[in-house]
Amino acid sequence: MEIVRNSLFEGATLRIGAFEARPVSDACGEVERQSANAVVLPLAGVFSKHDAPGRQVIGTPGSAVLFAADRPYRVGFPGAIGDRALVLRFDEILAPDQLDPRGTTLGTQGLLPAHAMVLRNLLWRRLKRGAADAFETEAVGLDLLALSLGAMQARDLPHRAATALRWTRALARVEEAVAAQPAEKWSVTRLAAIANLSPFHLCRVFRQIAGISICDYVLHERLALSLDAVVEGNGDLTGIALDAGFASHSHFTARFKSFFGCTPAQLRRSATAGRLAELRKIMTARRRRLA
Repeated sequence: MEIVRNSLFEGATLRIGAFEARPVSDACGEVERQSANAVVLPLAGVFSKHDAPGRQVIGTPGSAVLFAADRPYRVGFPGAIGDRALVLRFDEILAPDQLDPRGTTLGTQGLLPAHAMVLRNLLWRRLKRGAADAFETEAVGLDLLALSLGAMQARDLPHRAATALRWTRALARVEEAVAAQPAEKWSVTRLAAIANLSPFHLCRVFRQIAGISICDYVLHERLALSLDAVVEGNGDLTGIALDAGFASHSHFTARFKSFFGCTPAQLRRSATAGRLAELRKIMTARRRRLA
């Protein structure tokens, strides 16, 4: 497996880096530990983090995953797709109250809200182009860290350990399948077969644990997949829409605007011009409307 790591910013309590993995198989790697707390924010691809027997979380462009300091884990890459991610490493002084010295948390994975995804991609773009100064980088990075940790809620699992394990595995199988092929024409029946649950139980379990419906989750991942290509300006918007699983340019634009608060074309223009402050205002206004 080829792994590329780059340091993008070094602050007093926050460090930002880039990570890219190009695996040759989907097998889990060796046991690893992080020397500092880290939140991994995938920009593309998918990975699975295994930190206990039978327990795993899936990292996708729509999510944030916590790697607590000094806690053992193994990482796999479903479908050998690999991933590309922004990594926020932070000291204990920034650790949330739910992070204890052993690294246990109320949650180690969460679905990112729209404004956090946009901040992540814009910060990545500016850092790799050397366009962000230290103050802006630290301020946006700390905002992004707070949003990421805030998204990591405890999963509502049943008290019976066997049932909780079965539900967790079912959720991970569905998240893995959707992340590996977000543009696939999924149906509840197909996803239920992957989860080894009935369609009714899949919908109930998924909403209870993930906090959103399975339909909204698939949409969330498709929009997250499209964001990188929109911001980076790679390809025409119709092609991006179809690659992400949307039926047409107009369908994609309507869904994108409803979720992110602006159209793909507007976001691309603002990102290209480096108008980070303007985009943060758009995101703030959208959050206020939804509140």
